Amino acid sequence: MTDTALRDGELMAAIDIGSNSFHMVVARNVLGQLRIVDRLRETVRIASGLRGNGDLDPAARERALICLARFGERIHSLPSNRVRAIATNTVRQLRNPAAFLIPAETALGHGIEVVSGREEARLIYLGVAHGMPPTDARRLVIDIGGGSTEFIIGSGFQPLERESLQMGCIATTRRFFPDGKLSRKRWQAGKLELALQFQQFTTPYRALGWQETIGSSGTAKAISEMLSSPDLPAGTITRDGLDAACDRILDFKHIDDIRLDGISADRRPIIAGGLLVMQTCFHELDLERMRVCETAMREGVLHDMLGRAQQRDPRDAAIAALAIRYGVDAEHAQRVEDTALMLFDQIAESWELEPDDRLMLTWAARLHELGLAISHSQHQKHGAYVVANSDIDGFSRQEQSVLAALVRCQRRSISHGMLATLPGRMAHAALRNIVLLRLAILLHRSHDRSPPPPMRLCANGDDVHLKLPETWLASHALTHADLATERDELAAIGLDFSVGALD
Repeated sequence: MTDTALRDGELMAAIDIGSNSFHMVVARNVLGQLRIVDRLRETVRIASGLRGNGDLDPAARERALICLARFGERIHSLPSNRVRAIATNTVRQLRNPAAFLIPAETALGHGIEVVSGREEARLIYLGVAHGMPPTDARRLVIDIGGGSTEFIIGSGFQPLERESLQMGCIATTRRFFPDGKLSRKRWQAGKLELALQFQQFTTPYRALGWQETIGSSGTAKAISEMLSSPDLPAGTITRDGLDAACDRILDFKHIDDIRLDGISADRRPIIAGGLLVMQTCFHELDLERMRVCETAMREGVLHDMLGRAQQRDPRDAAIAALAIRYGVDAEHAQRVEDTALMLFDQIAESWELEPDDRLMLTWAARLHELGLAISHSQHQKHGAYVVANSDIDGFSRQEQSVLAALVRCQRRSISHGMLATLPGRMAHAALRNIVLLRLAILLHRSHDRSPPPPMRLCANGDDVHLKLPETWLASHALTHADLATERDELAAIGLDFSVGALD
């Protein structure tokens, strides 16, 4: 198995596959702290290639693959557990994400995680919190991307509220100014439509409150540069200045005609949408001033990686919270987990399983009875649905799909349809973990608190042999019968499973 310990001086890389720009940050671990050693950024604008049917047009796809290949050259020597690539809103909206992700992962040379809007918000806040001076005050962080905008209230390094709305600088420009023509009538109509989306979260946000507002990512930086003046601190956006900037933009009749200080040629085609979103944010949330932060999601990803390496994995806490919420029997789950991990450790080398696979098995064992809170009948299906459709901190969509598959396939027939939806690079290990989880659950089916018997699991490719004490098998006839039935279930997925006496 791959060594997971993070050594001093080791490099890590985070890639942000955004709707407007792709970013990569490479950092070195120095005494448990991150030291940035390289940054790369390319304007790819894949959101502009997102078609109404959920497909990505060939030109945008090609730009993305070329950029990822360049990033891949820079980090080709880094092991997979030191690289995290995160795809956001545009990839979330693809009708068939795998059609893009498979060649994209090939170009980069590493796996790509698709995250939910709320997980994106968590990572953004983590990056901002580490990039700003420490404070006990609550902060509102607003990140206007190419396809979506994230809103987070947090304190210290902990996000308290998170929201993601479908309004980014590219998406908004395409939606309200599709032909590039600018007018005050269009602007007001767009502002009204965007304002309607704020109704779903402004009341709880205002009730919680915040003392400081922070803007992150390119749109906030570009607007602060537009407003730059000797009388305004650098990296600051004010409500009056923002309203004046919007008025100046509307003096132009077409987006292509925009010529203003602080607006680069690269930002010009999408600045109208960015300003419209930012002005709506200020008006709907009653903001007067915003500080712009230099750090964003990619730095948050790096700090998340560092936390995982230092045994501070937010996924553990998220799984624990989910188990508590659905009243999972913690003692029984622990017994199943212990047995599943014992079996894992016995065959990990022969089955070429990695530490991340062990983690996934751990979490599945902790949640395998989650569906019982809904119904005993078909509880594996109910549990899988909850896992697949919940916002679980720290998990990518692919990880949640694998976790849901383990919960779904823990008993009875194995869902081939669900397995077929798993990412190819994760499907093989997921199938192996399903076998281990099923055996562990079966051996603890009676919920007996006594320790399990000594056992030995051997695996040679598709041949799997479980050895148990002969006396134990003789005294547990029901379990022995269940193991015989399991042979037929595993045969359906191409495994030759057998049970024998432990020497």
